[in-house]
Amino acid sequence: MIYGRQPVLEWLEFGLPIKQIILSHDAGGKPIHDILHIAEKQKIEIKRMHAAKLDQIAGTEKHQNILAQVKLPPYAEIDDIFSAAEKKQEPPLIAILDGVQDPHNLGAILRTADAAGIHGVILPKDKAVGITPTVIKSSAGAAAFVPVVPVTNLARAIAELKNRGLWISGAADAAEKSYIDIDFKGPSGIILGSEGKGMRRLVRESCDFLLRIPMEGRVSSLNVSVAAGLLFYEARRQRT
Repeated sequence: MIYGRQPVLEWLEFGLPIKQIILSHDAGGKPIHDILHIAEKQKIEIKRMHAAKLDQIAGTEKHQNILAQVKLPPYAEIDDIFSAAEKKQEPPLIAILDGVQDPHNLGAILRTADAAGIHGVILPKDKAVGITPTVIKSSAGAAAFVPVVPVTNLARAIAELKNRGLWISGAADAAEKSYIDIDFKGPSGIILGSEGKGMRRLVRESCDFLLRIPMEGRVSSLNVSVAAGLLFYEARRQRT
């Protein structure tokens, strides 16, 4: 189930599969009208229920009186990322997330990855968030379009990327080089660590370069999704 007016509307507009839409009895307004108009054209089943029932199904009261039963986009393979880069006639540019656990952070990262032209995102299967309804909502639908590859062993996946010609840079507070001094124009992987602990030791040791984002204030680090935005757009700036 996904929930919220904008995520459901975007899912419909993108033409992604929806089995049914569930509304509360008092759901209304222009966004709901737009959703119903598209759903009618696509012959999607509509159900009405009490708002309390939607609370129960969604597991939250923040559903904005609408849920949709959807088929989530399938996870990708590493080869899919390389194919996406080849279609754009660009060297691969891959984000690697080492244990991001907050679905809002992952959603924001995927949204920025889509906007900045990142060809795919690799993340571990364990001790990290995957694609969930909250991630889809936070990504504004980008989770359906950015190839996401879950891997059993992140260090092994990084070794495979290096064997295929990528240079791997990891964000670390104590790094000497600033992120603007890293060359992202060639085949590149950008590693971002988890919200609390950053990169794990084996992942850190897999990096060709360590980079830092200069911090001028008293706060020692940025939110991982904000850091991702800076790094992704620096890479895009260099490539354009």
